[in-house]
Amino acid sequence: MIAQALKWAGDVDGFLELVDQRRLPAEFVKLQCRDTGQLYEAIKTLAVRGAPAIGVAAAYGLVLGMQKPTPDDSLEQAMQILGQSCEYLASARPTAVNLFWATERIRRRAEEFVAGQPEATAVTLREFVLSEANAICAEDVDMCRRIGVNGQKFIKEDSGILTHCNAGALATAGQGTALSVMFEAHNKGRRFKVYADETRPLLQGARLTAWELQRAGIDVSVICDNMAGWLMAQDKINAVITGADRIAANGDTANKIGTYSLSILAREHGIPFYIAAPSSTFDLSIRTGAEIPIEQRSADEVTKFAGTQTAPDGVDVYNPAFDVTQARDITAIITERGVIENPNIDSVAECLVSYE
Repeated sequence: MIAQALKWAGDVDGFLELVDQRRLPAEFVKLQCRDTGQLYEAIKTLAVRGAPAIGVAAAYGLVLGMQKPTPDDSLEQAMQILGQSCEYLASARPTAVNLFWATERIRRRAEEFVAGQPEATAVTLREFVLSEANAICAEDVDMCRRIGVNGQKFIKEDSGILTHCNAGALATAGQGTALSVMFEAHNKGRRFKVYADETRPLLQGARLTAWELQRAGIDVSVICDNMAGWLMAQDKINAVITGADRIAANGDTANKIGTYSLSILAREHGIPFYIAAPSSTFDLSIRTGAEIPIEQRSADEVTKFAGTQTAPDGVDVYNPAFDVTQARDITAIITERGVIENPNIDSVAECLVSYE
C-alpha cells in the first residue's frame, strides 16, 4: 500500500491536507493547511518534505494565499497577492528547486492568463491558479510512474540496493522517485533487498523509507549511516539509488547530507550509483553544483535526539541539510524523460531539450 503524501480538498475555497511526516512512523496524522502561514511552517519544519512534494504543496499554497478577499477584490490586487505568496513560500527552504519551479511556473502562467483574457477577474484568476496547481500535482503523479518504469531495469534479481533519506511517495504527489524504481521492480515480481540508511540527524530513512517499503511488502533493513561502506565491502550492495533536491546543468546533484559520501564509497567499490529525479529538479541556470545553495538547519537537530540532549550545552554545531555529489560519480540520472547515462552538460541538455 503506497501512501498519499498530500491532496487538495474542495474547490478554490478548499484546503491542503498533508501527512505530518514529523509524526511517522509512530503516528499517522494528517494536517489541514488553510493558509500560507500554516503551509510555510509545515515546509520549514519538514511536516511535508521531499523536493517534488514541496513543489506541489507550494503550488496549492498559492491557492490558499488568494482565498482571502482583497478590499475591492480587484484583479490587480489578486496578482499582487499571488506574487507576495510566491516570494513568501519560496523563502521556506533554499535548496529544493521544485519549490521555486512550481511557484514561478504559476506566477508566469497567471501573467499570461491575465494578458490573454481581457475579461479576467480576481475570481477567474483564483480558479486558474487552482487548475494550474492541479496540473502540477497530476504531472507529478505521472512523472513518478515514468521514473519507476525507466529505472526498474537497474534492479537485478536477488540484488542488494542501498538508498539514503526518503525519496518515496511521502516525498512526492505520486509513488516517489528512487522508491518508484523499487516499487516498479517489485511489481514485476523481482526479488531484491533494500538497505535504508537511517539518515541522520532526522532519520528520514529509518522513519519514512523503511515505513514505506515495509507497507509495500519489500524486503528492507535499516542500517546506521556509517555502516554503508562495510556492507559494500561484503558485497551486499549491488547498486545505490537516491533522489535529488537540485541538479545543476552539468549533472552535479544536491541531495540529503551523506549522499556525497556514498558516491565516493560506491566509486571505490565499483558499485553503480543512480539518481532518480524529475526534470523539474534540474536547474539549468547554474552550471555546476558549486552554485547550489546549501540549507543550514538548527543545531538542536544534532545536539538532541528524540528530546534527549546528546551533546554538551553551548557546543558549536555545523548542520548542513544537503551535500553535492559530482556528476563524474553518478552512473546515470533516471528521469521521467529517459535515462541520462554518464551525466554531463551535453547529455543533460540533450535529454531535457530533445523531449520538448
